[in-house]
Amino acid sequence: MEDTGETIPSRFNRSQDHNEAYLKLIRWELEDELAMTEERLKNWSEKRLRANGIALFGLIAKTDGWLFGQRIIKLRPSAGSEFGSHKFRQGDIVMLSRSNPLNEKPIEAIVSNRSRVSISIVIPESPKGLRKGTWRMDRGANRIAFDRMRDALNSIFEEDGSAPLRDLLLGLVHDPKGTASLAPEMGGAKQIRVPLPRGMNEAQRLATESALSSRLTLIHGPPGTGKTHTAVRILESWAKQDLGSVLAVADSNVAVDNLLEGLLERGVRAVRIGQPVKVRENLREATMDARMERHDLNRDLVEEIDRNEKLSRKIKGMRGGKEKGLAHRDLSKGWKEVRRIERQIRDDILDRAQVLCCTCIGSGHELLDGRRFSRGLIDEATQATEPATLVPLVRGARQVVMVGDHRQLPPTVISRRAEQGGLARSLFERLVDMGVSTILLDTQYRMHPSISEFPNSHFYDGELMNGIGNSERPTPSGLLWPDWEIPVCFIPIQGDEMSAPDGTSKENPTEASWIIKILSDFVEGGELDISDIGIITPYAGQVRAIRDLLPETMHSVEVRTVDGYQGREKNVIVFSCVRSNKDGNVGFLSDRRRLNVALTRARRGLVVLGDPDTLRNDKNWRAWLEHVRMKKVEGWHLLSTI
Repeated sequence: MEDTGETIPSRFNRSQDHNEAYLKLIRWELEDELAMTEERLKNWSEKRLRANGIALFGLIAKTDGWLFGQRIIKLRPSAGSEFGSHKFRQGDIVMLSRSNPLNEKPIEAIVSNRSRVSISIVIPESPKGLRKGTWRMDRGANRIAFDRMRDALNSIFEEDGSAPLRDLLLGLVHDPKGTASLAPEMGGAKQIRVPLPRGMNEAQRLATESALSSRLTLIHGPPGTGKTHTAVRILESWAKQDLGSVLAVADSNVAVDNLLEGLLERGVRAVRIGQPVKVRENLREATMDARMERHDLNRDLVEEIDRNEKLSRKIKGMRGGKEKGLAHRDLSKGWKEVRRIERQIRDDILDRAQVLCCTCIGSGHELLDGRRFSRGLIDEATQATEPATLVPLVRGARQVVMVGDHRQLPPTVISRRAEQGGLARSLFERLVDMGVSTILLDTQYRMHPSISEFPNSHFYDGELMNGIGNSERPTPSGLLWPDWEIPVCFIPIQGDEMSAPDGTSKENPTEASWIIKILSDFVEGGELDISDIGIITPYAGQVRAIRDLLPETMHSVEVRTVDGYQGREKNVIVFSCVRSNKDGNVGFLSDRRRLNVALTRARRGLVVLGDPDTLRNDKNWRAWLEHVRMKKVEGWHLLSTI
């Protein structure tokens, strides 16, 4: 392993230093991801791959319709059983092969849907012999992301009209805070004052005003404070200024869909860029593919394609000679016409759009090549690596808004050396470290005040206010809460942790059994549906252990790791800590940002299961235990009910 050296600085003396530092980090990230993938494929047994949930074997396949011109393939276990626990999710890139992707050319596909008995994937066309024999599916690596981040790093700091913003991002300015607040240089276009949208609190209005008038705005949005709501209102205001299309991005497809949904509800002409399969089903009509199908010129396009396909079939039956040569000429002209019509349709759709929505990496799509976006908004900016954040900025950004919370989880980085080198620090956080001020959204509307009390005091210095009262978040029935007025409960369980079957994770069977009982109690209470409850744990091994115990009536409950629940919420959250050992080792739990996320997903009720003797070895968990003891919400009385 190469020496990672020191982590990257907050400010750079030269753009070259920035370029070299981050190119090295993303190269490490790709190299290590590919090496991990190759090592698994070479050396891991089928049992270990299954246990880790990253490969499925013995799959039978059949076609299952179309999705915007791409073939849907449904995969099922050959024995007609259920899959069990696995990590494949909608939007994942996967490799389909007969035996091993290393020994044959795999088919690259994207997961479109999943259930306990089937997984649907999308591919350009169905392979020959699809229904013969069985298939294997493995998780794939995303080389496209690397290519687009590399291109962004090589071009973001080129000399152009965005130089003032470039210098600010690098830290080459004397006063980052003051420079960020300056009016953007919009290439001669005048900023048009528009009235602010209604339905915002004072902090959200302040953030919106700054976004409309400043070169760079950082909006700090703690859990439940309306980050996406504020982002949508900013985009709406930009759209009303009519200074050209706006680029709205986020690190995940889920976050992009949330932006898109809000914009469509506000009547903003928004178009979603990216694979339709990765878009929420109810929003697919806003994708580029769907809008192309509805365009006035689509009939001409379909007719031209049909003519070309008929001519192509005719050519196959021709002998050589002048006639065949002329047919080839006509076919070439025909496909050229197809490309022209397609380009005309796409340009028309893009020209009419007020806001284009896509992921950070998706903004590097060749569809947007040649287009400039002077204004860009990055939602959930603290979840994206800096190179990923730069991909949309190379599109000509002169005015940028970043929305996020650097006190929640950082970007996900696979490579340990890249993480240690600084890739896990977002651009948002680096700018904060550099001295750029943030605007705090200070009113939370998600949690019952009793649930928000500890996170507010411990993670946000008591700066948050509650925008809702106890009556708006009534205590859910189904659990004998220690205090009915405080829907928070810590159940002290001392059930030993153990290594998960994959050998790389942890599980706690005692806590898993308790989870099932608590779920049953809530459902039997008659007030909550299973969809109202979320199960969170730090360990993938515990996720699988809980899912394996779920009765059939509860299969639809969401069980995820903490990292998988960031940005989400449920009426009730049940959190399994897992760690219980004589050494007092808390592992992942020691990350205060992970604790912050875990404790801030619940709207009406929060239940935490853990071993107090192990947890109190960490200062943040010790503070939480002191809090629940002071509030008298320990669930000792529940221990006799199982």
